[in-house]
Parts: sequence; structure tokens; C-alpha cells
Amino acid sequence: MTETLHAEPSNAEPSEVSLAEVERLISEESPIRNAFVVLVGDHFEDPDSAASLMVELLEEHGYSVDAVVSTGAVKREIRKALDTAVVGGADLVVTLGGVGVGPRAKTPEATRKVLDTRIHGLEQAIRTSGLGAGIVEAGLSRGLAGVSGQTVIVNLAETRAAIRDGMATACPLIAHVLDDLGRWSV
Repeated sequence: MTETLHAEPSNAEPSEVSLAEVERLISEESPIRNAFVVLVGDHFEDPDSAASLMVELLEEHGYSVDAVVSTGAVKREIRKALDTAVVGGADLVVTLGGVGVGPRAKTPEATRKVLDTRIHGLEQAIRTSGLGAGIVEAGLSRGLAGVSGQTVIVNLAETRAAIRDGMATACPLIAHVLDDLGRWSV
């Protein structure tokens, strides 16, 4: 013989303890991650606008932006900014600019020196999505993506369209990479 239990609807208010427990569980599942933004070169139409857009998009995806810095289009300066972010414990570094084919586009070369592992799928996803959205810079971008220590680094073109599309495409993938890095860290 099987006995069926019926739960009576409860009119009780949630307790403070259970709400605190829920908040703790949510914060454990969605940690605040730190981001660092590097504006490369002097080709920005409006560098403040690009920086503001980047900060807004990162915050929408749950990042706390520790710093936005500007560098010249010089490999040494770009690499110094990347190294500073990695050593400083940033979870994500996004560079804007310097990923085209011009003689001053040095961001990929500087980034390559810092990366331990490249993530070719992330690079390709950003290019494919950009081309699908009609962003010409996406097809010409030499931007890299990868990991240095526990930090994900992504190079994007500096236009508003490239920033918006690049972040919409990259953020879910980056979250997965950071989760994997956290799971396997010692």
C-alpha cells in the first residue's frame, strides 16, 4: 500500500535566515569578477565614450572594473599594461584597438607574449559574429584571446559596434573559461 502525502499551502513569510542563505548561495554561484580595460593607441574617435561603453557592458555581465588605462601603440607599453593586470589579479583584461593590419596595430604581438594559452575558438567566435553583424573590422581583426595564469585576455577593435558585438559574443564564453580556471586552480 502506497501512502500519498499532501503538503498544506503555507502562508508563512520567509525567514531572515533563509533569505540570507539564498543570498549566500547566489553570491557563491555568481562571484564578482574583476576586469581591466586597456585602450591602445590614439585612433579613438572618442576614447571616453569607448571606455564608458566598455565599463557599462562589463558591469552588465557582473564584472567590477578595476581600471581603464591608455597606452600608446607600442608593444612594450601594451605588454606592461597586460602584465600589470595579470599580476594584479584581474579575471579579465579587454584591450580595445590596435588589432587591424596597419603598421601601428601592435596589440596582437604584445598579447601573444603574455598568453600561456590561446583560445582560438573564442577568437573565431568574435570574428564570425562581427562579420554576421556587418562589422567590417571583424573580418580584418587580428585580435587574440587566451589565458595568462588565471586571467582571460581578449583583444577587440575600438569601434562601438565591435565593442558591443564582441562583448555580447565573448562574455558567455569567458564566463565558462573563468569557471574552468577556478575549478582547476590549486
